[in-house]
Amino acid sequence: MGALLKQVLGGLEEIPADISQAYEDQKKVIGGRGPGLYTISKMLQTTSSKRSTFICIDAMDECAPEYRVKVLDSLHQILQKSPGVRIFMTGRPHVRAEIGKHFSGRVASIAICPRKDDVIEYLRTKLKEDANPDAMDSTLEAEILRKIPEDISEMYVEVKRLWKLPQGIH
Repeated sequence: MGALLKQVLGGLEEIPADISQAYEDQKKVIGGRGPGLYTISKMLQTTSSKRSTFICIDAMDECAPEYRVKVLDSLHQILQKSPGVRIFMTGRPHVRAEIGKHFSGRVASIAICPRKDDVIEYLRTKLKEDANPDAMDSTLEAEILRKIPEDISEMYVEVKRLWKLPQGIH
């Protein structure tokens, strides 16, 4: 969340005085730590409440479950307090229910599955770029081009779009 705040602040012409002051105050604390999650979430609410803000988070499923809960809670609070915030999030299907729970049905999902032909083309390109082409015979290459696309085609990325939909659209 701190990295997200840094990116949002980087887009401003001037950092708000209360945020600068909060960081200065934290430097004086023993250990000189930055503000905690609650304070960072409040700062994000403040900065994003006055302007349109788009937050993009890739691979939410890769966030450790104990941190994912905190991140999703923080994002939900920001979304509630800042009507100009829109969130675009990607993740694998197993996090769908958790995300839906945190955002109370304000989630539109789009499943994305790579085409087998695209995966094969990508693999061929990567195999041609191999710095040591003699390390692989045609049998191994054929096995790679057969097996990997089969496994990948069973997985897919889920895209989450979180925003208030206009009335009449569900």
